[in-house]
Amino acid sequence: MRSRNVRASLLAILSCGSLQCAVEQSKPDPRWGIHDPARPAPPVVEPGPAGPPVLPPADALVLFDGRDLSLWTDEKGNPPAWKVEDGYAEVVPKSGSIQTKQGFGACQLHVEWAAPLKVTDKEQERGNSGVFLMGKYEVQVLDCYDNRTYADGMTASVYGQYPPLVNACRRPGEWQTFDIIFHPPQFGIAGRTVTPARITVLHNGVLAQDNVCLTGPTAHKERPPYAAHPARLPLLLQEHRNPVRYRNIWIRQLDAP
Repeated sequence: MRSRNVRASLLAILSCGSLQCAVEQSKPDPRWGIHDPARPAPPVVEPGPAGPPVLPPADALVLFDGRDLSLWTDEKGNPPAWKVEDGYAEVVPKSGSIQTKQGFGACQLHVEWAAPLKVTDKEQERGNSGVFLMGKYEVQVLDCYDNRTYADGMTASVYGQYPPLVNACRRPGEWQTFDIIFHPPQFGIAGRTVTPARITVLHNGVLAQDNVCLTGPTAHKERPPYAAHPARLPLLLQEHRNPVRYRNIWIRQLDAP
């Protein structure tokens, strides 16, 4: 019995060591500053043609089915001012971001989006929006098809922290998919961060973020530290002056009620 307990203890130690190694390896690369324009861009990968909307699994909650935004509000709690037509919701510039009425924690999230067909700008002003888990942790939405910008602000980046592993963007106007696995941070006594948030992202079916550990909330030109917050918070879609379109948004909760 003692030998079995010793083996179990050793396995636990090794597992913790592997986890710590994974956490250390997933920290932002210290060689590059935040939004460093000299940072190399990831390789371009052709993701293949867009397909029809991905049907949600039986246990998913459909947050937007193309008909209305009844499960959403603006950031002040009012009905969203975004345009809904032809099965999609379109960002109305200067109308504000929208967020879910319900809060979520650990989840599997599916989002389909399209950058404007007409290209009128470049870099960060081209098809800019964002998917904010818990309203705090952003996966960047941007038109990076033949559009160079700083690497940690590209499509499917964890904004300001991790560039995507690849640039899997389709052409402007074409539908694209994000499939996101998110685990929120865990806080202990006095709000101490026990475990960081983790994100995996597939962009158009191609791995873009591989279980990276976030340093804290995402932000422009800074990396703020964690501050304790509730276990569940609303999902937010960003209004960033560009008429980005969204459709077929569904979520599977991975934590207990």
